[in-house]
Amino acid sequence: MSYRLPPLNALRAFEAAARHLSFKNAALELSVTPTAISHQIKLLEDFLGYPLFRRLTRALELTVQGQAMLPKVREGLACFAAAVESAQARASSGKLVVVLPPSVATRWMVPRLKGFAQAEPQLNLQIIRSLKAIDSDQAPVSAPLTPVDPREEDSTVVIRFGTGVYPGCQVDHLFGSEYIAVCSPKLLAAGPPLRTPEDMRHHVRLHTDAIASDHASPGWADWFKLAGVKDVDSNAGPHFSDSGLVYVAALDGLGVALASKPLVATALAQGRLVAPFELAVAQNYAYYLVVPEAISQRPAVQAFRAWLLKEARAAG
Repeated sequence: MSYRLPPLNALRAFEAAARHLSFKNAALELSVTPTAISHQIKLLEDFLGYPLFRRLTRALELTVQGQAMLPKVREGLACFAAAVESAQARASSGKLVVVLPPSVATRWMVPRLKGFAQAEPQLNLQIIRSLKAIDSDQAPVSAPLTPVDPREEDSTVVIRFGTGVYPGCQVDHLFGSEYIAVCSPKLLAAGPPLRTPEDMRHHVRLHTDAIASDHASPGWADWFKLAGVKDVDSNAGPHFSDSGLVYVAALDGLGVALASKPLVATALAQGRLVAPFELAVAQNYAYYLVVPEAISQRPAVQAFRAWLLKEARAAG
């Protein structure tokens, strides 16, 4: 069904002017000038083909047509407002589901969630640690997400470790991932010394056995090469199936680990880990917030995106 309707702004101007019986007061309410109200009323009258107001010397009166039109216009504007409010409420009523790698969830996201919960107390947030290899920080991917049905109330966004190429999605760079050597302070206290990269040959080195993925995570061979240290068995030391286990082993003082700098920033700030060297090994992948375009304008998604990007910028 098609409707031949005047501009909405003209109807809003008419309703406000008719309620106040004043172009000046209507202008104050709508944050425009009295001239703009007068122009909108003239536009509406031209569209209808008859006057809606009688302009008296110091007063404004509705014509018979204006009196007949006002209740229905007021009712229509109220219906428009109710429809918009209903749509916004529906869009924010479902869960906001955030899927992300376990390491990002436990070491980066969770320590910051208190601020988000305080800012958005009504938002139903669900954090899911992805256990699939393709979504871990050991196996970056650029595969598209599962297609989204925009009729679904729940909104699912993903934090991914990869190249940032995700067709059909709104993609925001969060942070890169330089790798640094970290260990427990008690390991330094127990010795042997760890003052120069050469000293690493005397310490236990912890390894992450990443799922084959184009060397997504640098290893000790890369670190020793960058440090200029030769004749060291870079593969010696215990190996673990994922970075979370290496992190725990480092905290317990088992040895020195190579860890993603953004993901150990909190532990370093709290003194639970220390970084003996400034040496950092870079790699080609980064962490991205990936949001299907179909849900990118939902209030819950926009609120989470704004908060997350602010936190990422603050973390540097």
